Amino acid sequence: MTLDRDTLLRLLKPLLTLLVVGAGVFVFWHLFNYYTYAPQTRDGKIRADVVPLAADVSGRVEQVHVRDNQVVKRGDILFSIDHVRLRNAVEQAEAALATARATLTAAERESRRYQALTDIVSGQQRDDRRSTAEEARARYAQAIADRDLARINLARAEVRAPVNGIVTNFSLRPGAYAAAGQPVMTLVDSDSYYVAGYFEETKLSHIRPGVRVTIRVMGEDRPLSGHVEGRSAGIDDRERTTASGTLLANVNPTFSWVRLAQRIPVRIAIDKVPPGIDLIAGRTVTVTLNGAENALGPGRSE
Repeated sequence: MTLDRDTLLRLLKPLLTLLVVGAGVFVFWHLFNYYTYAPQTRDGKIRADVVPLAADVSGRVEQVHVRDNQVVKRGDILFSIDHVRLRNAVEQAEAALATARATLTAAERESRRYQALTDIVSGQQRDDRRSTAEEARARYAQAIADRDLARINLARAEVRAPVNGIVTNFSLRPGAYAAAGQPVMTLVDSDSYYVAGYFEETKLSHIRPGVRVTIRVMGEDRPLSGHVEGRSAGIDDRERTTASGTLLANVNPTFSWVRLAQRIPVRIAIDKVPPGIDLIAGRTVTVTLNGAENALGPGRSE
Protein backbone atom coordinates (compact mmCIF):
# COMPACT_ATOMS: atom_id res chain seq x y z
CA MET A 1 0.00 0.00 0.00
CA THR A 2 1.40 3.32 -1.03
CA LEU A 3 0.46 6.77 0.25
CA ASP A 4 0.08 9.55 -2.18
CA ARG A 5 1.61 12.95 -1.51
CA ASP A 6 -1.57 14.59 -0.21
CA THR A 7 -2.25 11.80 2.26
CA LEU A 8 1.31 11.96 3.55
CA LEU A 9 1.04 15.69 4.09
CA ARG A 10 -2.23 15.26 6.00
CA LEU A 11 -0.58 12.76 8.30
CA LEU A 12 2.55 14.83 8.84
CA LYS A 13 0.74 18.11 9.48
CA PRO A 14 -0.35 17.26 13.08
CA LEU A 15 3.12 15.94 13.82
CA LEU A 16 4.75 19.10 12.48
CA THR A 17 2.31 21.18 14.48
CA LEU A 18 3.22 19.29 17.65
CA LEU A 19 6.91 19.73 16.91
CA VAL A 20 6.52 23.48 16.36
CA VAL A 21 4.41 23.87 19.51
CA GLY A 22 6.86 21.76 21.50
CA ALA A 23 9.80 23.79 20.23
CA GLY A 24 7.98 27.00 21.13
CA VAL A 25 7.24 25.72 24.63
CA PHE A 26 10.84 24.64 25.04
CA VAL A 27 12.17 28.02 23.90
CA PHE A 28 9.68 29.86 26.10
CA TRP A 29 10.58 27.75 29.13
CA HIS A 30 14.28 28.17 28.47
CA LEU A 31 13.95 31.95 28.16
CA PHE A 32 11.72 32.13 31.22
CA ASN A 33 14.16 30.03 33.21
CA TYR A 34 17.12 32.04 31.97
CA TYR A 35 15.74 35.48 32.67
CA THR A 36 14.30 34.39 36.00
CA TYR A 37 17.24 32.48 37.45
CA ALA A 38 20.35 33.10 35.32
CA PRO A 39 23.05 34.99 37.27
CA GLN A 40 23.08 38.00 34.98
CA THR A 41 22.09 41.60 35.53
CA ARG A 42 21.91 44.67 33.36
CA ASP A 43 21.68 46.80 36.48
CA GLY A 44 25.35 47.34 37.21
CA LYS A 45 27.51 50.39 37.78
CA ILE A 46 31.22 51.09 37.76
CA ARG A 47 32.19 52.43 41.17
CA ALA A 48 35.33 53.99 42.63
CA ASP A 49 36.42 55.56 45.88
CA VAL A 50 35.77 59.29 45.74
CA VAL A 51 38.00 61.43 47.95
CA PRO A 52 36.77 64.95 48.77
CA LEU A 53 39.78 67.20 49.38
CA ALA A 54 40.00 70.25 51.61
CA ALA A 55 42.78 72.42 52.95
CA ASP A 56 43.97 71.71 56.50
CA VAL A 57 44.52 75.44 57.08
CA SER A 58 42.38 78.39 56.10
CA GLY A 59 43.72 81.07 53.81
CA ARG A 60 43.88 82.58 50.37
CA VAL A 61 44.73 80.22 47.54
CA GLU A 62 48.15 81.23 46.24
CA GLN A 63 48.76 78.72 43.45
CA VAL A 64 46.72 76.08 41.62
CA HIS A 65 48.82 73.32 40.05
CA VAL A 66 46.12 71.17 38.42
CA ARG A 67 43.07 71.53 36.22
CA ASP A 68 39.76 69.73 36.04
CA ASN A 69 39.94 66.08 34.84
CA GLN A 70 43.73 65.97 35.18
CA VAL A 71 45.43 62.69 36.11
CA VAL A 72 47.60 63.03 39.21
CA LYS A 73 49.90 60.78 41.20
CA ARG A 74 49.98 60.34 44.94
CA GLY A 75 52.01 63.16 46.47
CA ASP A 76 51.51 65.65 43.62
CA ILE A 77 50.83 69.22 44.75
CA LEU A 78 47.26 70.20 43.86
CA PHE A 79 47.11 73.74 45.21
CA SER A 80 48.76 75.82 47.91
CA ILE A 81 47.60 78.32 50.51
CA ASP A 82 49.33 81.68 51.00
CA HIS A 83 52.51 80.98 53.01
CA VAL A 84 53.10 84.48 54.41
CA ARG A 85 50.90 84.28 57.50
CA LEU A 86 51.81 80.68 58.17
CA ARG A 87 55.53 81.41 57.92
CA ASN A 88 55.05 84.38 60.24
CA ALA A 89 53.24 82.10 62.70
CA VAL A 90 56.26 79.76 62.67
CA GLU A 91 58.60 82.66 63.40
CA GLN A 92 56.40 83.83 66.27
CA ALA A 93 56.28 80.31 67.69
CA GLU A 94 60.06 79.99 67.47
CA ALA A 95 60.48 83.35 69.24
CA ALA A 96 58.08 82.27 71.98
CA LEU A 97 60.02 79.03 72.31
CA ALA A 98 63.30 80.91 72.72
CA THR A 99 61.72 83.06 75.44
CA ALA A 100 60.34 80.00 77.23
CA ARG A 101 63.76 78.32 77.01
CA ALA A 102 65.47 81.34 78.56
CA THR A 103 62.84 81.56 81.29
CA LEU A 104 63.24 77.87 82.07
CA THR A 105 67.04 78.16 82.25
CA ALA A 106 66.79 81.07 84.68
CA ALA A 107 64.12 79.36 86.81
CA GLU A 108 66.13 76.15 87.09
CA ARG A 109 69.29 78.06 87.98
CA GLU A 110 67.42 80.03 90.65
CA SER A 111 65.86 76.84 92.01
CA ARG A 112 69.24 75.12 92.29
CA ARG A 113 70.70 78.16 94.07
CA TYR A 114 67.92 78.24 96.61
CA GLN A 115 68.16 74.50 97.23
CA ALA A 116 71.84 74.99 98.13
CA LEU A 117 71.08 77.76 100.66
CA THR A 118 69.49 75.53 103.23
CA ASP A 119 70.87 77.57 106.16
CA ILE A 120 69.79 80.96 104.82
CA VAL A 121 66.39 80.55 103.11
CA SER A 122 63.30 78.86 104.42
CA GLY A 123 61.80 75.66 103.13
CA GLN A 124 58.82 77.63 101.80
CA GLN A 125 61.09 79.75 99.62
CA ARG A 126 62.85 76.68 98.26
CA ASP A 127 59.47 75.12 97.42
CA ASP A 128 58.36 78.31 95.68
CA ARG A 129 61.45 78.33 93.47
CA ARG A 130 60.97 74.66 92.67
CA SER A 131 57.35 75.31 91.67
CA THR A 132 58.43 78.25 89.51
CA ALA A 133 60.89 76.01 87.69
CA GLU A 134 58.19 73.37 87.11
CA GLU A 135 55.85 75.99 85.67
CA ALA A 136 58.60 77.25 83.39
CA ARG A 137 59.26 73.69 82.25
CA ALA A 138 55.55 73.23 81.40
CA ARG A 139 55.46 76.52 79.47
CA TYR A 140 58.57 75.43 77.57
CA ALA A 141 56.90 72.13 76.60
CA GLN A 142 53.83 74.06 75.45
CA ALA A 143 56.03 76.37 73.38
CA ILE A 144 57.60 73.34 71.68
CA ALA A 145 54.14 71.99 70.84
CA ASP A 146 53.05 75.39 69.47
CA ARG A 147 56.19 75.60 67.34
CA ASP A 148 55.64 72.08 65.96
CA LEU A 149 51.99 72.87 65.16
CA ALA A 150 52.98 76.04 63.33
CA ARG A 151 55.48 74.05 61.26
CA ILE A 152 52.83 71.44 60.46
CA ASN A 153 50.41 74.15 59.32
CA LEU A 154 53.09 75.65 57.10
CA ALA A 155 53.88 72.26 55.56
CA ARG A 156 50.18 71.58 55.00
CA ALA A 157 49.72 74.82 53.13
CA GLU A 158 50.53 72.66 50.13
CA VAL A 159 47.61 70.30 49.52
CA ARG A 160 48.84 67.06 47.95
CA ALA A 161 47.03 64.17 46.32
CA PRO A 162 46.56 61.35 48.88
CA VAL A 163 46.03 58.73 46.14
CA ASN A 164 46.55 58.19 42.44
CA GLY A 165 43.52 59.52 40.68
CA ILE A 166 41.71 61.98 38.48
CA VAL A 167 40.73 65.49 39.53
CA THR A 168 37.03 66.15 39.04
CA ASN A 169 34.49 68.83 39.88
CA PHE A 170 37.34 71.31 40.27
CA SER A 171 36.95 75.05 39.76
CA LEU A 172 39.33 76.54 42.34
CA ARG A 173 41.25 79.60 41.20
CA PRO A 174 44.16 81.61 42.66
CA GLY A 175 42.90 84.32 44.99
CA ALA A 176 39.91 82.33 46.24
CA TYR A 177 39.57 81.72 49.97
CA ALA A 178 39.76 78.13 51.17
CA ALA A 179 38.32 77.33 54.58
CA ALA A 180 39.92 74.55 56.59
CA GLY A 181 37.93 71.33 56.33
CA GLN A 182 35.67 72.63 53.55
CA PRO A 183 36.04 70.43 50.41
CA VAL A 184 36.99 72.37 47.30
CA MET A 185 37.60 69.48 44.89
CA THR A 186 37.11 65.77 44.38
CA LEU A 187 39.64 63.10 43.50
CA VAL A 188 38.51 59.79 42.00
CA ASP A 189 40.90 57.04 43.15
CA SER A 190 42.06 55.39 39.92
CA ASP A 191 43.27 52.29 41.81
CA SER A 192 39.90 51.55 43.38
CA TYR A 193 37.58 50.85 40.45
CA TYR A 194 35.12 48.00 40.90
CA VAL A 195 31.66 47.02 39.71
CA ALA A 196 28.51 47.01 41.81
CA GLY A 197 26.02 44.59 40.29
CA TYR A 198 22.47 44.44 41.61
CA PHE A 199 21.24 40.87 41.22
CA GLU A 200 17.71 39.70 41.89
CA GLU A 201 17.47 37.45 44.90
CA THR A 202 16.29 34.58 42.69
CA LYS A 203 19.72 34.57 41.02
CA LEU A 204 21.94 34.43 44.09
CA SER A 205 22.39 30.66 44.29
CA HIS A 206 25.24 30.72 41.76
CA ILE A 207 26.92 33.88 43.05
CA ARG A 208 29.88 33.07 45.28
CA PRO A 209 33.23 34.80 45.95
CA GLY A 210 35.79 33.97 43.29
CA VAL A 211 33.30 33.20 40.50
CA ARG A 212 34.52 34.64 37.19
CA VAL A 213 32.33 37.20 35.45
CA THR A 214 32.14 39.01 32.14
CA ILE A 215 31.46 42.75 32.28
CA ARG A 216 30.10 44.65 29.31
CA VAL A 217 30.19 48.42 29.51
CA MET A 218 27.39 50.25 27.76
CA GLY A 219 28.74 51.75 24.55
CA GLU A 220 31.80 49.47 24.39
CA ASP A 221 32.21 46.43 22.15
CA ARG A 222 34.91 44.62 24.10
CA PRO A 223 34.10 43.02 27.46
CA LEU A 224 35.99 43.31 30.73
CA SER A 225 36.80 40.34 32.95
CA GLY A 226 36.46 40.17 36.70
CA HIS A 227 35.46 38.04 39.65
CA VAL A 228 32.98 38.20 42.50
CA GLU A 229 34.45 39.60 45.71
CA GLY A 230 31.35 39.27 47.83
CA ARG A 231 27.71 40.19 48.21
CA SER A 232 25.95 42.45 50.64
CA ALA A 233 24.98 40.96 53.98
CA GLY A 234 21.77 42.98 54.13
CA ILE A 235 19.61 45.59 52.45
CA ASP A 236 17.22 48.12 53.92
CA ASP A 237 13.76 46.82 54.81
CA ARG A 238 11.47 49.26 53.00
CA GLU A 239 8.38 47.88 54.76
CA ARG A 240 9.58 48.89 58.23
CA THR A 241 9.93 52.51 59.23
CA THR A 242 12.34 51.53 62.00
CA ALA A 243 14.84 50.39 59.37
CA SER A 244 15.58 53.98 58.30
CA GLY A 245 19.05 55.09 59.23
CA THR A 246 20.45 51.56 59.35
CA LEU A 247 23.14 52.45 56.78
CA LEU A 248 22.20 49.34 54.78
CA ALA A 249 21.94 49.54 51.00
CA ASN A 250 18.55 50.97 50.02
CA VAL A 251 17.71 49.40 46.64
CA ASN A 252 14.47 50.23 44.86
CA PRO A 253 12.59 47.03 43.88
CA THR A 254 11.72 46.48 40.22
CA PHE A 255 9.06 44.26 38.62
CA SER A 256 10.27 41.33 36.57
CA TRP A 257 7.78 38.86 35.07
CA VAL A 258 5.18 40.27 37.46
CA ARG A 259 7.21 38.95 40.40
CA LEU A 260 8.64 41.46 42.82
CA ALA A 261 12.20 40.29 43.41
CA GLN A 262 14.49 42.42 45.51
CA ARG A 263 17.97 43.17 44.26
CA ILE A 264 21.07 42.45 46.29
CA PRO A 265 24.31 44.42 45.76
CA VAL A 266 27.26 42.26 44.67
CA ARG A 267 30.79 43.67 44.62
CA ILE A 268 32.86 42.60 41.62
CA ALA A 269 36.59 43.16 41.18
CA ILE A 270 37.81 44.19 37.74
CA ASP A 271 40.69 41.95 36.67
CA LYS A 272 41.41 43.02 33.10
CA VAL A 273 40.50 46.10 31.09
CA PRO A 274 41.03 46.06 27.30
CA PRO A 275 43.09 48.95 25.92
CA GLY A 276 41.07 51.97 24.94
CA ILE A 277 38.24 51.47 27.42
CA ASP A 278 37.94 54.24 29.98
CA LEU A 279 36.72 53.35 33.44
CA ILE A 280 34.39 56.11 34.58
CA ALA A 281 32.59 55.88 37.89
CA GLY A 282 28.86 55.71 37.25
CA ARG A 283 28.96 54.03 33.83
CA THR A 284 26.31 51.37 33.26
CA VAL A 285 27.42 47.77 32.81
CA THR A 286 25.92 44.35 32.26
CA VAL A 287 27.37 41.60 34.43
CA THR A 288 27.19 37.93 33.45
CA LEU A 289 28.64 35.09 35.46
CA ASN A 290 30.68 32.83 33.22
CA GLY A 291 28.53 29.80 32.41
CA ALA A 292 25.29 31.67 33.07
CA GLU A 293 23.88 30.35 29.81
CA ASN A 294 23.77 26.92 31.48
CA ALA A 295 21.85 28.09 34.53
CA LEU A 296 19.21 25.53 35.50
CA GLY A 297 17.26 27.43 38.08
CA PRO A 298 17.27 27.42 41.90
CA GLY A 299 17.93 24.22 43.70
CA ARG A 300 19.30 22.43 40.64
CA SER A 301 22.81 21.19 40.14
CA GLU A 302 24.98 22.45 37.36
